[in-house]
Amino acid sequence: MTSFYGRFRHFLDIIDPRTLFVSESRLKEAVQLLEDYKHGTLPPGVTNKELWGAQKIKQAIIHPDTNETIFMPFRMSGYIPFGTPIVVGLLLPNQTLASTVFWQWLNQSHNACVNYANRNATKPSPTSKFIQGYLGAVISAVSIAVGLNVLVQRANKFTPATRLLIQRFVPFPAVASANICNVVLMRHTELEEGIDVLDNNRNVVGSSRIAAKHALLETALTRVVLPMPILVLPPIIMSILEKTSLLRSRPRMILPVQSLVCLAAFGLALPLAISLFPQMSEIETSRLEPEIAMATTSKTVVYNKGL
Repeated sequence: MTSFYGRFRHFLDIIDPRTLFVSESRLKEAVQLLEDYKHGTLPPGVTNKELWGAQKIKQAIIHPDTNETIFMPFRMSGYIPFGTPIVVGLLLPNQTLASTVFWQWLNQSHNACVNYANRNATKPSPTSKFIQGYLGAVISAVSIAVGLNVLVQRANKFTPATRLLIQRFVPFPAVASANICNVVLMRHTELEEGIDVLDNNRNVVGSSRIAAKHALLETALTRVVLPMPILVLPPIIMSILEKTSLLRSRPRMILPVQSLVCLAAFGLALPLAISLFPQMSEIETSRLEPEIAMATTSKTVVYNKGL
């Protein structure tokens, strides 16, 4: 987990859509197997492969702070299958004002729920903060997207073809900026109250607002990187594919092909983005509040950055 490649391989397990179909009984078996391993009471014959399989299931489904099951559509393993139809909608050509508002609203609604479900949950977060973050993200995304679309429509110096191409890239700045608002507003409580930091033995040292700032900054950066391949590559690829004789003669295939292109881009972008930083990030105690540094002999502590 200290290397990008190691985190990339780890998060490929976390986002594996097959974990969405794990039954409740199989989840309980996996959790129990890991508990037996922790307490040195493993039944004979259990292999390392079975232990890693159990770890994969638990990490994909159970929140690390609350130990509660994350609702299926809002797990990282559900981000691609549930998010791809929204991405396809965002990138549809010839968007009307109503369709732009609808797809931006749906995208930020999904993002808000994913951010909340995968937040650092060492401190309780009131429902009012969720509503505040949700409204802020939706309003910012819709405002930016509609504003950019209006500017493009009024840019008379562009040809209709150029205008259509530019419009296809409008979702990226709208989504990227709204994602930052979404993360900050959805997790604003962490900035006010701090998040738990743990020593080498995983004991809670204290609550740090500085660590919370680092956690939100790292998560916000992943949310800017994430939509880059998803919302930039498909318009480029589709503008090339739509000129081929295959799609010119079969216009009904454009939407299915665009869906496949978006799915591939999403599948590449998600593990790359969330692998930028480890979920359990490390920070030197000297960079934290004085009371945190005085409360432990450890030179570094860790915190759950959230996803």
